[in-house]
Amino acid sequence: MASSPRWSRPGKSPRPRRDSPPRKRLGPPFVMASHGTRKPTFTEGMLMQRRTFLKLLGAATGLGVGHFSPLGQALAEEANAGHFFVCIHASGGWDVTLWADPRNEKLGLVSPASTENTDTGVIRRWVDAPLDGDTRTFALVKPAGSNIVFGPGIGELGDMASRLTVVNGLAMNTVSHPDGTAFSATGRHLVGGRVPGSSIDTLFANEFGLTQTFPLVSVQFPSSYVGDNLDRRAVPLTIGSVGTLSRTLTRSTLYDSDAERDKVTALLGKQARELAAESAYPDVMQGMALQYDALRAMLGGKLQDVFSVGGLQKAQPQFNYKARFASGTAVNMAFAIEAMKRNVVRCVSFAQGGFDTHNANYKTQALVQQDLFDAVAQFVRTLDETPHPTLRGKKLADTTHILVMSDFCRTPQINTGGGRDHYPNNSALVISPRFKGNFVFGKSDKEQLLPAHAKRFADGDRAIAPPDLLATMLSAVSVNPRKYLRDGEVVPELLKV
Repeated sequence: MASSPRWSRPGKSPRPRRDSPPRKRLGPPFVMASHGTRKPTFTEGMLMQRRTFLKLLGAATGLGVGHFSPLGQALAEEANAGHFFVCIHASGGWDVTLWADPRNEKLGLVSPASTENTDTGVIRRWVDAPLDGDTRTFALVKPAGSNIVFGPGIGELGDMASRLTVVNGLAMNTVSHPDGTAFSATGRHLVGGRVPGSSIDTLFANEFGLTQTFPLVSVQFPSSYVGDNLDRRAVPLTIGSVGTLSRTLTRSTLYDSDAERDKVTALLGKQARELAAESAYPDVMQGMALQYDALRAMLGGKLQDVFSVGGLQKAQPQFNYKARFASGTAVNMAFAIEAMKRNVVRCVSFAQGGFDTHNANYKTQALVQQDLFDAVAQFVRTLDETPHPTLRGKKLADTTHILVMSDFCRTPQINTGGGRDHYPNNSALVISPRFKGNFVFGKSDKEQLLPAHAKRFADGDRAIAPPDLLATMLSAVSVNPRKYLRDGEVVPELLKV
């Protein structure tokens, strides 16, 4: 019995050959060359492969995905080497009409700050302007060369308008302190009282700080660590004050010396690495080795002496440690400078209080802002002067990104207690070498101070919101926001080309 053709099946007719043209496949033509067709030479094939690669790369870039491709990420890691991050929380909810979104006339619900409700004598940029009879409000502040119009609370920072990116009209959709704080820091509202996402400082630490002695030091900042895609080394080191860190690093010499302790720590680290090399699951031992190495770096560098309040004040005397509302902020900023200068930290985050002014304490709202922004101005000047620890010829200012945000803003009208209550609008400040300086994005309604449409987003015309700002912060340092954020759209208008 004659054997059936290979393609035939028992009891079935042979399948006819298809006359249709062969399927096209991506790649150089020599891969699919048919009989009778001349195969390209190796050089021709390589040229065609390169041409195809460049076309695909160009297409990916046009679609906006090349930036976050593996190749793009590899290039980005090199471009973002040595970057530092500072996040500041103005705790309590600030009055944006005194600095970022100034109002100095009665219009709709707006009752501007005035000599009746504000202690104006200590506000350096307060210049009286007519309001109502003998009551005076403030003249708008527009420093020379500034495209930004400020309120008097901006203090010394107004002279650095060329470095500032102001975001107004942030839609908060909440007037709760915990919810507004979480929304500003994570881009997510609370879920049953629980923070459902990681804060922006934790994300920076996870991306850039895992090899640092301190990936993230959080001083009363609303830091959170949530998610399976985070390294455990990025867990925030949350402390009540910088002095706590110094006390934690202090070791008694009653039973052993620093040199003896260093030898023991070195031996334990060596043993952990040896066990990791022999283990089928080396992660735990490698983690222990990293911890011992970090401990040696912390104790061997005498950081406990520098990171004490007294040591910081001596090392960075230019900060105003006697500021009424920002003495702690000055210490935190001095710590950030010293830690970055020694390359032992990647992100420092902290909070300053005094902004929750419901009653007659509203009289100090402008001073609280002035103290904060004066400190930020001095911080930026210090960054300008301090050499980068690892990048030759660079200053810390060349690679440091600063975000200043709050829970929400305060009502445009003065309440019966002489203060302002919570309001679902907000402003934020960014100082970054990747963001446009001398630039304002977003706006609020003139009569009600509510967020107004800023642009057409993917989901339509709307105001900018905290998730958009956080997504843009991540994108600015070549991190794909979708890796961490559920919501938010990158706002390219905020970034330098």
